[in-house]
Amino acid sequence: MTELGNRLKEERLAKGLSLDDLQAATKIQKRYLSGIEEGNYSTMPGDFYVRAFIKQYCEAIGLNADEIFEEYKGDIPSPYQQDLPEQLSRVKSRKGLGEGGSRVIEILPKILVWVVVLGVAALIYYVVQQNAAGDSSSGDGGSKAPASIVKPPDKKDTEKQEDKPEAGEDAGDDEKQKEEEPAEPETPAQELEMVQSAGTTSTYELKNAEKFELKVVSKGETWVSIKNGKGNSFFQGLLAVGKPESEKTVDFSNESEAVLRVGNSVDTDIFVNGEKLEFAIPPTKAVSQNIKIRYIKGNE
Repeated sequence: MTELGNRLKEERLAKGLSLDDLQAATKIQKRYLSGIEEGNYSTMPGDFYVRAFIKQYCEAIGLNADEIFEEYKGDIPSPYQQDLPEQLSRVKSRKGLGEGGSRVIEILPKILVWVVVLGVAALIYYVVQQNAAGDSSSGDGGSKAPASIVKPPDKKDTEKQEDKPEAGEDAGDDEKQKEEEPAEPETPAQELEMVQSAGTTSTYELKNAEKFELKVVSKGETWVSIKNGKGNSFFQGLLAVGKPESEKTVDFSNESEAVLRVGNSVDTDIFVNGEKLEFAIPPTKAVSQNIKIRYIKGNE
């Protein structure tokens, strides 16, 4: 038994807690808790889990985890970490997009809409002119009727007739107006892109989204911490297949940022509004990763 294990066990007994009580409070299997007290870390899934389990053990019995890590750092293994590669093949970086290209992409849909509108208006004008020419030519080709004396219309009748619009005139104008009205631009699709990375921390931005729903799914066993940008915790614990909790969904629509700590990225999937987030750092190169997602709302 190590000094750390002896210290934790004494504190647990002083609190009057059994290993079964501690298992119920931390959701950590009893054999892992016993391994911590005995200093036997070989049964743990990895070095990160050793630190994560010790942290939860300390919090459950009222000890400061950071002070314990500092005091017994010789007894606690350090988590394996590796720097981010210089080139990211699977994640689109904002730096790779030129300012000119972005402006052209934004303007292009509007240009196409106006071209279509002008084309339809020109076609309608051509059809109307052709119909008018056909009507005038057919009217001139008939035989002339013998001249007759026609009584001039009454002045009042003439004024009434001039006030009435010709049949079909209003309907034609309405159709032209409807055809010439520009179509409403389509709502842009959701954008989720990586904008910054340093060490094992990757920062993403979410744009053009009416909501921000975050879902974390475990494909095996992983420890996850979910907080907002102010440090308020929404979830912290172990997600495992076959356990009561294998996934966690949090609504961040009223928040500006989500901050995640993933202990086992190999067995973890992250979804934002149903879209799967691609890890900037390959999980095989950095098992433990920090993920930040900034929510850029439409009116900001």
